Amino acid sequence: MNIAKGYFDEHAVLHALEHYLPAQAPLKDFIHHNTLHAFQDLPFYEGLNKAHTLLGYNTSLSLGEYRRLYTSGLISPAVLQKVIIQRQGEKALAEWTEKLLATTYDRTDVPRVGTLRANWKRHYQVDLDSMVHPTLFRILCSYLDQGISIWNFPIRGKQFIDALREMESRSYTSFFRGKRAKQLLVKGSCTLTDLLAILVGDETLYEHYLYDQQFAHQGWSGMVAVIENQPQTLLDPKQIALHDVILFELLLEIDALDFQFGPNWKPLSSRLTTRPVDLSAPIAKTELSDVLSLWQDIYEWNYYDQVLTGVQRLGQTALPQRTTPSFQAFFCIDDRECSFRRHIEHEDPDCETFGTPGFFGVEFFYQPEEGKFYEKACPAPVTPKYLIKEVDARNKRKKDVYFTKHAHSFYSGWLIAQTLGLWSVLRLFLAVFNPSMSAATASSLKHMHKRSRLTIENQNPADTENGLQIGFGIDEMADRVERLLNSIGLVRNFAPVIYVVGHGSSTANNPHYAAYDCGACSGRAGSVNSRVLAYMGNKPAVRAILRTRGISIPDSTQFMGALHDTTRDEIVFFDEETLTPVNLEAHNKRASMFEKALDMNAKERSRRFASVDSTQAPDYIHEQLKKRSVSLFEPRPELNHATNALCLIGRRSLSKGLFLDRRSFLNSYDYQIDPEGIYLSGILNAAAPVCGGINLEYFFSRVDNQKLGAGTKLPHNVMGLIGVSNGIDGDLRSGLPSQMIEVHDPVRLMMLVEHYPDVVIKAIKRSDATYEWFINEWIRLVAVHPETRELFVFRDGNFVPYVPLSLPVETVANALPLIESDAHNLPVHLLA
Repeated sequence: MNIAKGYFDEHAVLHALEHYLPAQAPLKDFIHHNTLHAFQDLPFYEGLNKAHTLLGYNTSLSLGEYRRLYTSGLISPAVLQKVIIQRQGEKALAEWTEKLLATTYDRTDVPRVGTLRANWKRHYQVDLDSMVHPTLFRILCSYLDQGISIWNFPIRGKQFIDALREMESRSYTSFFRGKRAKQLLVKGSCTLTDLLAILVGDETLYEHYLYDQQFAHQGWSGMVAVIENQPQTLLDPKQIALHDVILFELLLEIDALDFQFGPNWKPLSSRLTTRPVDLSAPIAKTELSDVLSLWQDIYEWNYYDQVLTGVQRLGQTALPQRTTPSFQAFFCIDDRECSFRRHIEHEDPDCETFGTPGFFGVEFFYQPEEGKFYEKACPAPVTPKYLIKEVDARNKRKKDVYFTKHAHSFYSGWLIAQTLGLWSVLRLFLAVFNPSMSAATASSLKHMHKRSRLTIENQNPADTENGLQIGFGIDEMADRVERLLNSIGLVRNFAPVIYVVGHGSSTANNPHYAAYDCGACSGRAGSVNSRVLAYMGNKPAVRAILRTRGISIPDSTQFMGALHDTTRDEIVFFDEETLTPVNLEAHNKRASMFEKALDMNAKERSRRFASVDSTQAPDYIHEQLKKRSVSLFEPRPELNHATNALCLIGRRSLSKGLFLDRRSFLNSYDYQIDPEGIYLSGILNAAAPVCGGINLEYFFSRVDNQKLGAGTKLPHNVMGLIGVSNGIDGDLRSGLPSQMIEVHDPVRLMMLVEHYPDVVIKAIKRSDATYEWFINEWIRLVAVHPETRELFVFRDGNFVPYVPLSLPVETVANALPLIESDAHNLPVHLLA
């Protein structure tokens, strides 16, 4: 937004515009990210103020909401006082307390984007959006369609604008109602500058006009920009560019004005009485923005202080001597696994659990046996060089017989509707009272057949497909197993069985299903990754290499893959037949332990659901949640990452014994193995964008669910299998629906790292992209001294000591009464 007066640089403007548009990928790759990524180069509150001023986003709770939290006792007066003194000074305490609690402020400011184009209504009494958007959206959806439409777009294999040009040239009908716009398109000689000259007239206003136009439908524009830059996000590739969409929309606008006024209307600038505020003009802070930022700090530290108090008090408890665990288990760092790990450790105090990103350090594309496409099974920014293929699947995937192309023809369609159609209506009726899994259910278990074989090992580097190596070589396996074990701190004292537990989700009628699966696996279930890592860890040749690197895994130790379905709270184990008789016997004896832990996890989750009585028996509640997960009429099959607020990076002792109410990502790490913080840098490089992205998408979808979220999912239509909109003519909704964020408290992620502060600073500075998250405070960072449990908060580029206020942190002997007591977020508790 920094063009020189009187000069329109088309390329520079489009590049900047793409940066500000939403960056959510199509539904199959719905991966959480910072919704306001365009402002992340600024300090947090400065970025929020700029986003509000430019684009009109609500970027925090309202002043009234903060005050109600305070008056209801959910915000402590002690925290309010401490934050005011820290930011404004002790002498200003009374003044700013009055401003926060009683002063009235007017927030009727108008965002800069939208003010220029609003003059069409003001001076011409015409609503261009209602005249243009229905046509534009339908054409975009038809062109980008990934399989919903019965008929293909008429012209395939050509760039969007070229396809439209050919259709206009060869058709008897037209997208346009007049001749001028059609001729401009067909001749192909017009540029954005030419069309803006017709519409706007004043070159200094062109940039502003394009921002106004594109942010009137930021969902579609953002989707086009993503597809242009990442065409691999579509299974059926399309050639489309934001430039072409803007060109076509400008033509539609010219045509609409010609239709309304004839050919002699004047450009918009000819009737302007005042110029809109320039987009790049400085943005001043207001007293209200200071008040809101103070309230947000108070709101966050009211929770953070509880956590830090709990961590310090937990550190005063003597840890038991470490013995060989009964078993060990790797889980994803996902906050939904936080409670499951706690229940497992409660049922078997002798076990040991670890957290690591759920792709388990093995990056690859995956192709199911019946699949036409490759699926990425690693973090979105990673480009794998390996391919894992599924072979020898024992059974075919089920299909509903009436979902067939024959249903689209006249005669067979009528016949199917009268026969199978009646049966489907009966099934739908029965599903109301007894929901069950069906062929249409998005199930984590369908990603890979339990007893299929995977092409994990590559014995010939020439064995490739489409430039990808099929499987991993022995050295490549060893490198990945070594890196994973070192990063989580497991280099000795191995248990007889080590479970590698991926996670996924099963839901019905849920367009955002990919957001419920594992983000570290690009929105897929982690089942394949768990089996791949287990295979690598069990390979004798891999262990031989690891021994030369100081990691000696006993021959009696075996890795085994597993999958935890977080919606149904079920666990499935893979390759059980590979266990030795001794390990298999021990594994079978644990079945009841896992089932009990899953029952308790289901009971804990149930307290959020109004339709479930959480005081009932765990096994009964578990069955209710299984039905709920596949109900076509349930908009909240699970709450996914709702309420996430923490990320703990350290040994399990950092949080074991704390009730964190499923609000924390847990990444295992042992500072003793990594004195220079090299592995820590790798962890933070992944955890900052992944966990921070999840946190901030929930944050902004909560504070502005209409503009930054997706609104309620009840009226959503799936558009072309790439996004959702309200009705057939609505803009794509790029954030999270209200049913995913209703219980979320919008607080920034606080990341606690167990290491010396100077090492943590070195670790975050090794990557500029990672450092930006912390120096600009889009994520809060706290270093926990590993020996003394002293706390240090990262502020203005340095760690400063932090002493908690010692707010009450209660101790409970059993978390069950907490689970049954309240559906809202619970305070931190110590577990006796």
